[in-house]
Formats: sequence, C-alpha cells, structure tokens
Amino acid sequence: MIDFLSEDVTFCGVFDGHGPHGHLVARKVRDALPMKLLSFLHSNQSRQNGTGQTCFKGNSKKSEIGDSEKDGSMEDKLNSVWREAFLKSYKAMDKELRSHPNLDCFCSGSTAVTMVKQGSNLFMGYIGDSRAIMGSKDNNDSMVAIQLTVDLKPDLPREAERIKRCKGRVFALQDEPEVPRVWLPFDDAPGLAMARAFGDFCLKEYGVISIPEFSHRLLTEKDQFIVLASDGVWDVLSNEEVVEIVSSAPTRSSAARILVDSAAREWKLKYPTSKMDDCAVVCLFLDGKMDSESDYEEQCFSSATLQSNHSGNAIESDDGQKSEPCLQRNFTVRSSEENDNYGKLGAEVDGSGETVAGEDQSWSGLEGVTRVNSLVQLPRFSEERPNP
Repeated sequence: MIDFLSEDVTFCGVFDGHGPHGHLVARKVRDALPMKLLSFLHSNQSRQNGTGQTCFKGNSKKSEIGDSEKDGSMEDKLNSVWREAFLKSYKAMDKELRSHPNLDCFCSGSTAVTMVKQGSNLFMGYIGDSRAIMGSKDNNDSMVAIQLTVDLKPDLPREAERIKRCKGRVFALQDEPEVPRVWLPFDDAPGLAMARAFGDFCLKEYGVISIPEFSHRLLTEKDQFIVLASDGVWDVLSNEEVVEIVSSAPTRSSAARILVDSAAREWKLKYPTSKMDDCAVVCLFLDGKMDSESDYEEQCFSSATLQSNHSGNAIESDDGQKSEPCLQRNFTVRSSEENDNYGKLGAEVDGSGETVAGEDQSWSGLEGVTRVNSLVQLPRFSEERPNP
C-alpha cells in the first residue's frame, strides 16, 4: 500500500505469482507497477488538464446543484485519466517483463488486483483470479459483501472466445473438472488456470492477455472496508465469510492476519490431502482510521501473507518469499499424498506503509507471493508451428 499522490490518494495491490519463477515475477510487478501507474497518470493528467491540479484534489464530491453538469464532466475526465493510466501501465509492465534480461517469464507469471482510492472515488484495474470485495452496510445497518472484481478464469464466455479465436484451447482435466485451463494449440501444456496475467509469454500469442479490466465506483458512508486477496483465500472462504471475519476482528490491525489464519484452517479441513495455496491479504478501512490502542494510528490498513512449501507446510522467509518454487499442480488435484502438518502459521501483519514524498519514492506493502497455476514447464521452442 502507498500514499500515492496526496494524503487522500491511496494505492493497494495484491500480486500472486505462478510457475517456476512466479515469486520473482510477482515481486517485480509489485515493485514496478505502482510507479508506472503514477508516471502515466502524471503524463495523462498534464495532457488533458494543462496544469492538472483538478484531478489530484483528493475528494471530488459534488458541491452545489448548479454545478452538477460541470462536476459530471470532471468525474468523466477523472475516470478517463485513471482508465488510460491503468491500461498503459499494465501494458508497459508486461513489455518490461518480456524484455527483462534476468527474469524468465516464459512459463511464469503473476496476477494483479490493484486499487486506487482518491477521495470518494475508487478506481480498480486487475488481471488474473485475485479478487477484491467490499464490506458495506445495507439499509438495515447489517454488513453485506459486495464483489468489486471478476475472477478472470478461462471459461468466462468472453475470455474463452478470445482464447479460442487465437488458437488456444480451454478445457479442464478429468481429475479436476472444476478448473478450466489454457493450453497451447499443439501441446497439452502449460495448463494456465487464468485468462489474463503478467508474463506467461508462451501463451500470449494464443489469447492470454495482460490488458486489465477497469472499474470506477463512488464510495458512500455505508462502505466500511475493502479486502484484496489472492485466490488461496477465495478457494476456501466465501465473500460473506470474509466480510464477517474482517468485521468481527478484535482490532483492525489484526484483521488481515486473522483472515489468513482462517483460510489456512479451512484448507486443512476442506482439502486435507492437498497442497495449501498461498494466501495474501490486504484490508483497507475506508474511514482512514486504525485502532486507538494500536501502533498504527496513522494507517488504515493491515496486510498478511501465508505461504506453503511443496509439502504443504506453512512457511515464511525474511522477505516474504519462497526460496525455490517447485512445479506442481494446484490444490484441485485430490490424489496428492496426505499431509496434515501445516506447521506454524507465520502470517505477518505489515501496518507501516511508507509515504511517497518528492524523489524519495518508496513504499512498503504486501510481498509478491507465488503458487503453481500451470502444470507443465515448457522448454523454449522456435516459432515454427506443426503442419496442420
């Protein structure tokens, strides 16, 4: 998480890697994407707005009725500037990964669910199957879950149509019929379980893209918090369960850790013979406050990461990364050896987001995490295609 442009503009993101070098891809995207977004935002804003002061004034709430048409125009302009910034930054990020001299993204990649809160405006860009939801109060003052993103799986009609049009194939394996995957036209590989991702260049000619879905939402006083999480959480917990866990956490600063612990317990209960997926969570509280008794009075978020090694044990390294990823199927393969030892849960809460100031632009937040979402690592092959 980062204070992006001013005290009223905040960026959050979760990046979930997959494949043999997924942890490195996720980390690279985490480090580079926010600054690319900021750079394109400044560029777009300067071009459309001249001095551009209007777009960065935090709150864009309407003031007087007589100004509604003008405000509507500014709202549209703000939306357009952010949309273009998200699209361009995601494109530039994937281009950088493709040409990176020391990072092999041929069969490795990362999801991204990214969010910018500017005053009462919420802008989101995302690829892959990480998800964002919001906890909000209904007319009866009860907490409800609102899903903010769509899990971009290969079997979604629009995604599947594009992949098949590009000669890619979409089907699920017999032993995991609930997991549609993307396959090369001439080989049963690599079996990517999402339709959009950074990296995964072996499939970029066959319908997998890195163009983000973009959305804009106006927040209200009923909206309480937002949860961004990798699919390891959503595989075992429903939106409603996540909202209940976060809203009932004893302290806000512990909400993400408690959610990750809850997901780990559900994995052990629901899939005792399967490898636990990595779980990464960011909770952003929309009133901008944390617990008075905590050490994070100036922050409004908590984050936690829990990773598992090849045997299913929960692990954490000093920088939140796995040491060496191993290529295996994801949790949906039920025939793996039973492993009840999930080890000590090492979820770590990070509540110390750095403020961006001047040229010293640094940020701390959720580490990129990795899981295996593709089944087969391919050797590099030539551009030759088999004869039909």
